[in-house]
Amino acid sequence: MLYSSLFLFGCLFAIAANAQDSSSQSIITLSGASETTPTGPYLTYSSTITVPTTTSSSAISTSIIVSTITSGASTRTTTLGTMTIFGIGEVMTGNATGSGTTSQSTGSQVILSGRPHTTTAVNGTSNSTASQTSSSAEPTNTTPCNNWPEFCSRSYGNITEVAAHNSPFVKPGNAAANQALDVTTQLNDGIRLLQGQVHFQNSTPHFCHSSCDILDAGPITEYLGEVYNWVKSHPYDVVTILLGNGVLADGSYPPITDYIPFLEQSGLIQYAYQPPKIPMAITDWPTLGSMILKGKRVVFFMDYNANQTAYPYVLDEFSQMWETPFDPTNRAFPCTIQRPPGLLPKDAEDRLYLTNHNLNFDISILGESLLVPQIPLLNVTNSNSTAFGALGLTAQQCNDTWGYPPKFLNVDYYNVGNGSVFEVAAKYNNVTYNRACCGLPVSAVGGLKEVIGRSAVLLFHYLIFTTVLLNLGIFVALRTGQ
Repeated sequence: MLYSSLFLFGCLFAIAANAQDSSSQSIITLSGASETTPTGPYLTYSSTITVPTTTSSSAISTSIIVSTITSGASTRTTTLGTMTIFGIGEVMTGNATGSGTTSQSTGSQVILSGRPHTTTAVNGTSNSTASQTSSSAEPTNTTPCNNWPEFCSRSYGNITEVAAHNSPFVKPGNAAANQALDVTTQLNDGIRLLQGQVHFQNSTPHFCHSSCDILDAGPITEYLGEVYNWVKSHPYDVVTILLGNGVLADGSYPPITDYIPFLEQSGLIQYAYQPPKIPMAITDWPTLGSMILKGKRVVFFMDYNANQTAYPYVLDEFSQMWETPFDPTNRAFPCTIQRPPGLLPKDAEDRLYLTNHNLNFDISILGESLLVPQIPLLNVTNSNSTAFGALGLTAQQCNDTWGYPPKFLNVDYYNVGNGSVFEVAAKYNNVTYNRACCGLPVSAVGGLKEVIGRSAVLLFHYLIFTTVLLNLGIFVALRTGQ
């Protein structure tokens, strides 16, 4: 006990001795800490594989929805009862009442299409002048897909969306937590990629940060069950789930077959998108409207050991998407390819890409390296600006480098900035972000704001060390029987 206390205060003393003026925005470092990047089997394809289509379009069922359709100078607002959509523009049966300039009492229609704006943002830019000057008599969709009507007719690969890095890791008081708000709130606020690392506990997959001894968010079925409930009640949204396959003690990765029973148990497989070919190029993806009308609007990716020929609805991430440096500690956030290694720029341009814009602090405890969020800089890291280290600057640099913006902006504590991360995505989608953000945090820790001043930085690191050391102390005591 005496040793543990001395060790704890010794670490805190080392922090205080090495702390620097926060005005320089420097990061406190400890000797012996090292950044680790996951690596595993990377698949390559010499040619594309066509996947036979075994499923047909399925209908979407939902509850009351108010649909507004504008045609020329008239506007029709229709309140729909329980209904079924069978295709774009088809008339639906059911009880319907209308109000507005014109009304319809026997039925209505929801048109899942949209027109891109005419500004110069990369996503949504039209190459055809005619497409921007269509007849005013043509009905204009106002039913939003992923929160914007314009997205309904836009390709999945042509939309920039915000990702919740380590989405399940919501644990107040744990230094390894990455988000403040639960997954339902994340989706309500506009998060459309949910990412998390999985490790097996007694043959059951759990969402765990690095190790289940550090942060265990529970079985994946509990979390995915919440996602299922949200997806079922939001028929016009497409959600992406990225599963990080956790390495085993022997350095190998569990096979996809170990995951399938649990994915099936979640209920999400019925919504899983199955691509027509392997791999999918960035221009191969369908429109959101198409995915929604077919009822296949959950896209599963797995980083290592996916097997699309056996389970075509779990996509191999790195043959179809690349990532910038993993869990970065570098505030410059270079928009370079880290995974898959050796990917040529000409091949990268044909894929989706994810930018990891979640700034981390690398600490070493008892010989273990742990990356935790750099909380004091969150307001800068998540900001929609061109300041050093800001998400707005990173998105701009990536767009300039590759000629198109990232598909996913992977961030920690997305709620810090009151929607600034969504403003960045909206800019490159050529739409205006005017939604309210963000949901109430699980506890006061969720209301994180930028911490200013040297004492606050020290407090941040004090909390990190006390949390981690106490967790590890309990773990060691349990393992040694003390």
